[in-house]
Amino acid sequence: MSTFQELGVCEDLLRGIADMGFETPMPVQEKVIPVLLNGDHDLVALAQTGTGKTAAFGLPVIQRVDVTKHVPQALILAPTRELCLQIAGDLADFSKYIPDLVVLPVYGGSSIESQIRALKKGVQIIVATPGRLIDLINRGTVKLDDVNTVVLDEADEMLNMGFVDSINDILSHVPDDRKMLMFSATMPAEVAKISKRFMKNPEEIVVGTRNEGAKNVRHIYYMVNARDKYLALKRIADNNPNIYAIIFCRTRRDTQEIADRLIQDGYNADALHGDLSQQQRDIVMKKFRDRVITLLVATDVAARGLDVDDLTHVINYGLPEDTAVYTHRSGRTGRAGKTGVSIAIIHSREKGKLREIERIIGKKFERKEVPTPEHIIEKQLYNLADRLERVEVNEEEINRYLPGVLKKLSWLTTEDLLKRVLSLEFNRLLNYYKDAPNIDFIDEKPHKERKERDSKPRSDKEKDRRTAERGMARIYINLGKGDGFYAGNLIDMLNKNVNGARVDVGRIDLMPAYSLFDVKKSDAQRVVSALKGLEFFGKRVFSEIASPDRDYAATSGRKAKGRAKK
Repeated sequence: MSTFQELGVCEDLLRGIADMGFETPMPVQEKVIPVLLNGDHDLVALAQTGTGKTAAFGLPVIQRVDVTKHVPQALILAPTRELCLQIAGDLADFSKYIPDLVVLPVYGGSSIESQIRALKKGVQIIVATPGRLIDLINRGTVKLDDVNTVVLDEADEMLNMGFVDSINDILSHVPDDRKMLMFSATMPAEVAKISKRFMKNPEEIVVGTRNEGAKNVRHIYYMVNARDKYLALKRIADNNPNIYAIIFCRTRRDTQEIADRLIQDGYNADALHGDLSQQQRDIVMKKFRDRVITLLVATDVAARGLDVDDLTHVINYGLPEDTAVYTHRSGRTGRAGKTGVSIAIIHSREKGKLREIERIIGKKFERKEVPTPEHIIEKQLYNLADRLERVEVNEEEINRYLPGVLKKLSWLTTEDLLKRVLSLEFNRLLNYYKDAPNIDFIDEKPHKERKERDSKPRSDKEKDRRTAERGMARIYINLGKGDGFYAGNLIDMLNKNVNGARVDVGRIDLMPAYSLFDVKKSDAQRVVSALKGLEFFGKRVFSEIASPDRDYAATSGRKAKGRAKK
């Protein structure tokens, strides 16, 4: 298999796509990139959405641009505003390390004056819907004399929407010696006519087959300690701002508990399991289909017959007992030619089951690191920028109020104003992820190191347990599993008794007579004060910031024996 470097992709683009997690080229990229970079003929590619098309044409299109010239050099036509914006956004991500490159999405339903202003400043790549581009051409605002590459994405869809005359008109304005690429899921007669009229000896390639399901699904796993599964789930959700997913749990109890925690943490979530009445299930499903909720936590039985085509993710909160069940779960995403992602959040003891599933489905899982706070915040910021870019402005109504608002904010620079807009949206997220620890399970330790660790004396192991993760403080509480005290009880106790901002709990170690848990350093004293003097089923609670040098096992053991004698 080739690498992107071997395909001829330049260093700046290699850095950009590496940041996005691109590792090896997909089949359509292997076939298209060399032709667009080095070939002397045009290309017709029959491929579905989700096969990697955007990078296939986007990388060579960017690489062929001369950034010293501020004129349109590449034109990409797409049938819809949504696809237009998606392509432009992807190209901006690819070209992260090419600061002088300007990509402009041009589409109807947005201010044409704004687009004209951007064109006058100078752009090198235009991503456009045909109707708006024709309008700009007729106004004399767009000049396509320097275009060296034309891409028609989803050509059959454009023809279905009645754009055939517009496409013919647009293509008559570009130079004859430009390189042309046309993507289409099918090859109807009109697409063949455009190919014959405007393309020179086009090579035809076919990638995949129509409406593939399983082949459109990426399989990813994250490995964490069992106690960190919920934290990993939240980070995955935060790292995918437009997530629309089913989260599968094994039991009804887990399903309800995870859904309740997500709702409490501010996510649009709900549960679907056998304990709900049919009416309750219908209500939940209507909310999910209407996207009032975007995270549905479900058991396999409750989710049978669930028909939702546009899921972005299926998340396995642990792997199913029956490995065949995984195939049914993952098949709920990546439907109708769309791409999907099937994620498994596992702990180290589930690796064997993961390998068995790989054997059954004939695909390898990619191991990914749990998204870091920095990556999540960056992703959320770009998503906000995208929302700001897409928002529909009612010019007539907003102009009535604009002068007063502009006067009030006139003392702020553009940068100051942007910082305030971002802070309104992101202060909660920034505070939540401040000093948040890494939660990946590191299992690639050398055998010798593991042997030394496992042979540690009990006192050394105990000391490790008393040491907090980086950026966190370790809290001792005199309640353990022998008291019927578990993680859910701890979370409930903190939520009910700690005033102010919600406390985020990290690693939890539950012992028979006591427990240790991590909170952010800034929250430690607040937590200890809130727990002081509480009772848990008749037992008075004692808590303190844990000392790495104190043997809590011995202390708690003596107290437990003392209570037993009484």
